[in-house]
Amino acid sequence: MPINAPKSSPELNQAPSVQMSGVSMRYGEGPEVLRDVDLTLAQGEFAFLTGPSGAGKSSLLKLMYLREQASRGLISLFGQDSAQLTETSRPLVRRRIGVVLQDFDLIDHLSVFENVALPLRIHGVKRSSYASDAVEILRWVGLGERLDALPPTLSGGEKQRVAIARAVIAKPDLLIADEPTGNVDPAMGARLIRLFEEMNRIGTTVLIATHDLDLIPSGARRLEIARGELSS
Repeated sequence: MPINAPKSSPELNQAPSVQMSGVSMRYGEGPEVLRDVDLTLAQGEFAFLTGPSGAGKSSLLKLMYLREQASRGLISLFGQDSAQLTETSRPLVRRRIGVVLQDFDLIDHLSVFENVALPLRIHGVKRSSYASDAVEILRWVGLGERLDALPPTLSGGEKQRVAIARAVIAKPDLLIADEPTGNVDPAMGARLIRLFEEMNRIGTTVLIATHDLDLIPSGARRLEIARGELSS
């Protein structure tokens, strides 16, 4: 895997990756889907988020990667109040976050290789600098023979692995994964969890939402959400 030494920036340890205080959320004029959530994810933590379908797991993750906004409460990412982010600072914060979504969110006209390399291209990294890393990470997730394939030709499990490779390629400070093993067999699921553990080893804060309790190692921090309320 193209994952090497731990991160060394002292700034990463000065504030939690995620801090929520009294956070609630609703869609439009509907009922609250999250209520009075208090949560702190320290830099370098590895945690799992569990709960039944419809409990609010995906909504909570969307707040963390700035896809949605809270209706009330305070959300801080890397020590910055998310409500105070400007048009300039918001993209910079989002670039520090790797996300694996249930709908994959791949770009259909880009190849597997190009989808995975996209975060590095956005960062201005030259192809000569990232090409070998992109190939290596795709081999790690079992897609070394599908570099030139387009997303519409992939199975659901293959799309999921592309999304995971794209999320980790830039070594984000925070990695959020929503049911990342839902479309793969148990052996590949275990392999992907090892990839997340390796990301955590180099300093990335990792939060995985899952309904599969067998994925959660003994002693790992487990957050549970039910009817929009979070407990840990």
